[in-house]
Amino acid sequence: MLGEPHDLPHEFPRLANQIDQRTEVDPLFAELSEQYHQIDDEIRRLELAGSPISDQHLQGMKLNRLRLKDQLYDLLTR
Repeated sequence: MLGEPHDLPHEFPRLANQIDQRTEVDPLFAELSEQYHQIDDEIRRLELAGSPISDQHLQGMKLNRLRLKDQLYDLLTR
């Protein structure tokens, strides 16, 4: 579905408190989280605006978002 939320609290609702805490105390987590939110915002903007972008480019952006999400989850569950 286009434009659906993929922010971290929606992706990991049971870890919402940990997300906030880790962002404050872990510089790596904070940096990766910021990257994740930037790419997620860009994907949502492009999808909702119907901007001309190749499917390959959009899929690449989504793959990067997924990789970041995996890294963030790994940091949260260590």
